[in-house]
Amino acid sequence: MEEELQQTRRRRRKRRPRIGRMLFVILLFSAVGVGIYTFTQYSSGYKLADTDKKEPMDFKGDVLKQGERENILVLGVDSRGEDKARTDTMMIFSWDKQNNDVKVISFMRDIYADIPGNKSYKLNTAFYLGKVQLLKDTMQEMFDLPIHHYALIDFSSFESLVDIIAPNGVPVNVEKDMSEKIGVTLTKGQQNLNGQELLGYARFRSDAEGDFGRVGRQQLVMEILKDELLSIENIPNLPKFIGATEGYIQTDYSRSDKTKRVLDALVSGKLEMEKMTIPVEGTYSFKRYSHAGSVIVLDEEKNKNAITEFLEK
Repeated sequence: MEEELQQTRRRRRKRRPRIGRMLFVILLFSAVGVGIYTFTQYSSGYKLADTDKKEPMDFKGDVLKQGERENILVLGVDSRGEDKARTDTMMIFSWDKQNNDVKVISFMRDIYADIPGNKSYKLNTAFYLGKVQLLKDTMQEMFDLPIHHYALIDFSSFESLVDIIAPNGVPVNVEKDMSEKIGVTLTKGQQNLNGQELLGYARFRSDAEGDFGRVGRQQLVMEILKDELLSIENIPNLPKFIGATEGYIQTDYSRSDKTKRVLDALVSGKLEMEKMTIPVEGTYSFKRYSHAGSVIVLDEEKNKNAITEFLEK
């Protein structure tokens, strides 16, 4: 009887290593499969955007100091194939990685600005005259704000990236019917918008709110896309999305730095996002100049202080 018990124990001990080896083989094949999928999707996105790949622009960013918020100048441009264009969207994404929050500052494109080496024009004219470096210098002189990096995307690339990260569309509650000068027709109500429709929603300004309403929608779109990017259900789309950013987004970040920023955001969890618009209420007036048209003249000191308070709170 005792011999039978010993034989049974030996047989059990022999089976355990086999089960362990099987689990190891399954995990190994799973890891290989995930690796192949990730590489294949990344390559697919990279090739998709490779024909449009653009070289980084001349840009000298400020040195990021230890513990400082990382400020990224994010620009949207409707180039339409032209070498020179004005920026339709100008935002500062200020990321405090330690406290896991992002603050977004939008700048109205009609702000009357002293552009170094040029006459005073609308703020978005700085990019037309001297690309991202001149725009950065202009904003820095006006608002005393360090700018460490930049990222620029044209509208057609924006549409493509939205369709990659959210192929079933992005959920948006459209607050009114929209169609004028945006290339699409949107109806009031909750719906899923594809890349072209989402861009149209962000660009709409043919109502009483004008540019102020458009800036508000641009901020909302950025927050919605942030949630889509960090959504668990969209994780399978991330490798292709990251690959496509290589060609669709111009930036001074290296390829590894871009990937690291996305992974940092994913690992850190759902980022908080606060928003403000410059100029702030009660600090500006409208004027018209023959060389610049209708502009927003702001109180620079009050807006500079508002930015400082917003980023420090």
